[in-house]
Amino acid sequence: MARTRTVTWQDPAALGKAAFSMPGAAFLRAIAERRLPPPPIAKLMGFDIEEVGEGRAIFVVEPQEYHYNPIGVVHGGLAATLLDSAMGCAVHSLLPEGRAYTTLELKVNFVRALKHDTGRVRAIGKVIHLGGKVATAEGTIIDGAGKLYAHGSTTCLLSDGSR
Repeated sequence: MARTRTVTWQDPAALGKAAFSMPGAAFLRAIAERRLPPPPIAKLMGFDIEEVGEGRAIFVVEPQEYHYNPIGVVHGGLAATLLDSAMGCAVHSLLPEGRAYTTLELKVNFVRALKHDTGRVRAIGKVIHLGGKVATAEGTIIDGAGKLYAHGSTTCLLSDGSR
């Protein structure tokens, strides 16, 4: 039986402009508190920002069938995207207005498969190092009982935000 999923999102250009007009933590909290719309990738994949702290970000998702790969488990791209988002936003939370980051390197270690009946999982990103040009962070994906599903690390390039 066929299934359908419809995704609706806001103009990402407006969100991008807002990202450079306030400190990173304030920007991310505005998204978490629904004062700004989430980015299209969050709507597409069905995840939310749960919490933002200084050098820390937590994203949540409940894996669904639409996340599945051809072998009947959640595609690793969901975990990779969650970790990239949580770790990158942990870095972003420490940046002042006008500063930006982009992922230079992403390493993901898959520990066990996510499934549609796994329940809600959290991707927790924490900054390890924040320099003038480069930042590093680490992250984990855990379920409600604290069981580890994936972990990873990232290196981010920091810039003045000009595109």
